Amino acid sequence: MHGINESLDFHPVRVAVLVMSDTRTLETDTSGLTLARRIEDAGHILADRKIVADDKAAIRAQVSAWIADPAVDVVITSGGTGLTGRDVTPEAVTPLFDKVIDGFSVIFHQVSYQSVGLSTLQSRAIAGLASGTFVFCLPGSNGAVKDGWDKVISHQLDSRHKPCNLVELMPRLMEHMGHSH
Repeated sequence: MHGINESLDFHPVRVAVLVMSDTRTLETDTSGLTLARRIEDAGHILADRKIVADDKAAIRAQVSAWIADPAVDVVITSGGTGLTGRDVTPEAVTPLFDKVIDGFSVIFHQVSYQSVGLSTLQSRAIAGLASGTFVFCLPGSNGAVKDGWDKVISHQLDSRHKPCNLVELMPRLMEHMGHSH
């Protein structure tokens, strides 16, 4: 079986959304709003939503706070994944990862290529696992956010997705990491 098995129970997860922007506010931030709506429409819980400047320290501080918060299962960021001087999201977030989810970048680029062609080369979309929290870093465009959520992340955060999904791993993410069981 490949895809959603409707006979299984759906387990909502708690997702925090962070948008990197020097100019946008919560009112003008269409990418963050798109993500927030899709998260809730899918039956998940929007744990938090914030905007921070394209600043490595500010990004790392907010993502770190959510990773440390037991009320957040997943962090999705939007923006700052390009190649210009202000694009520092991967540099801010990668040091927090215990494990890099290499396949996310590969699959995201395949999906993105269908939408924007070779322009996908200019994105450094990444994902990883940090202290038992999944972190996905998407580009800032509405199209990239829709592709990332609709075609990749939403399926892996659906506990009914087979043959496997990320939700079923959540109880086991902290095994053998020096934490008490």
